[in-house]
Parts: sequence; C-alpha cells; structure tokens
Amino acid sequence: MTSERRRRTRNARLIADGLDETGPAREPSVRKVHNEALDAVTRPYPSRSLRFYLTAPAPCPYLPGRRERKVFTGLEAMDAVNLNDALTHAGFRRSQNIAYRPACDLCDACVSARVRVDEFELNRRWKKVLTRNQDLTRALRPAEATEEQFWLLRRYLGARHAEGGMADMSLLDYAAMVEETAVRTHIVEYRYSAPGPDKGELAAAALVDVLKDGVSLVYSFFDTRDPKRSLGVFTILDHIMRARTVGLPHVYLGYWVRGSDKMDYKAEFQPLELLIAGNWTPFRKTGEAG
Repeated sequence: MTSERRRRTRNARLIADGLDETGPAREPSVRKVHNEALDAVTRPYPSRSLRFYLTAPAPCPYLPGRRERKVFTGLEAMDAVNLNDALTHAGFRRSQNIAYRPACDLCDACVSARVRVDEFELNRRWKKVLTRNQDLTRALRPAEATEEQFWLLRRYLGARHAEGGMADMSLLDYAAMVEETAVRTHIVEYRYSAPGPDKGELAAAALVDVLKDGVSLVYSFFDTRDPKRSLGVFTILDHIMRARTVGLPHVYLGYWVRGSDKMDYKAEFQPLELLIAGNWTPFRKTGEAG
C-alpha cells in the first residue's frame, strides 16, 4: 500500500469518525487534557509541535442518551515511540497515527484501566478459561494485515458490534489500522490446533503496542461461534501471563466505562488501576477507587 493511499484512507476514517483536523482545540476541557498530557511526557517536546484537536459531539457508543467528544493529537511528526508511551500513561489510546482521549462535557465515565501484572492471581474462572483454550497455539506476527485476519474481524464485528462505527470497515481500512504507525506494535495470532475441521484456522487476534512499562491491547477480535471459550477474556489473560514472563508490570486495557455493560468485564481483572485525577489509583472490587 502506498503512503499516499494510506493517507487518503486515514483522512477518510477521520471524516467518518467525526474528527476535525482544521485547527487546534482551545476549549477549557481540552486545554486541561493538553496540559496533563504535556506534564506526562518525559521528553521536552515543544508544545507547538504537540497540537491537540477536538471532535464534534457524537452519540456515545457506551452510554445511551449521552454525547461523546474526543481530544486527539498526531503521532507522526515526533518521536512516536516515546510519545505513545507517555500519552498512553496519561490515559490516551492509539488509533493508527493518532492518540486520543475522551473529553466529554459533564461526563467522566470513561476511565483508563490497567492490570498490575505482578499482583494478578488466577481465580477459578480464569483457570477454566485457560483450560478451555489450551489447544490454541500462539504466534507473534509483524504489524502487517492479512485477508484472513480481516475476514475474522468482519465476522466478529457482525456478531458483536453490527451497529458500531467499524461495522463497514474495508480491507483497506483494516490495513491502515494495523500498518499505519511508527510505534512498536505487532499482532498476536491464536489458532486452533486440536484435530477437527477448524485445525489451523485463526481463532483470535490482537493488535498490541509494546510500551516501556507494559503492553497496550489496542484492539482484539475473535471467533464468536463458541461463547464458552471466552476468547476475549482469554486474550487478556494470555497477555497478562506473557507480560509477567518478560517482566513488564502492566497490561493496559483501554477504557473502563462506569455504567456500561459492554465494559464491565474490565473491572474483573483484579488488581486493577484506574487513572483518577492524573494518578494511577488502585481499584477495589466493590467498584470504588482508592
């Protein structure tokens, strides 16, 4: 895929997602996020180069009746690896060469969450999930999109997120999502290995960023035909175990959203930390941070 073609794809996705790149955001809530992000960056990046923009209000995909806005910046013109590290630590998520964070009016339900790897313990449920999927093989792949991955993604979206913003994603869109980045990232593939008609087939895949203090699960998708496998949960558990093996202290799960059934599962990976008022804070099983 040529660089110009990738850029056109990126711009198309920005337009589809309601992102406006015409100028920097100057609203108070965005300036607050901007200042927090700059404080979190460990290198002296010039603020003129790190420009933030704000999306137009759009329906919230997690909480009915609410509107969402995002603040975002580019990861192209600077040291993308270190910048992605710093912004992830400050509560941003990556999409291609963009780092974004919620900046909603009168709502702070979306909270960045990460698992403390060294203290994580397998409970009875987690052990059952690992046992059910012990027939899967795991392989680390470069960040290069394949048609096989794409069609698994399309089946996953059709089954789980048919009304979501990614439901009409094309192969070109998927290739841009995976390949258009300058950060340290890769794909982890899981395949069925037990004898049977599915042997060798792709069961799940995850796009994962490697950070200084852990790994960030950018996006994962899986075969939804056998819910008992809990392949989404298995993918997280596998990354927690792998992070522990290589000595990385955290697995970043993205946003936990208070009141959203779709995101409740993230709170089950104890011990969890939430980014509250700029500080990573232990999260109790009762649902309170402190």
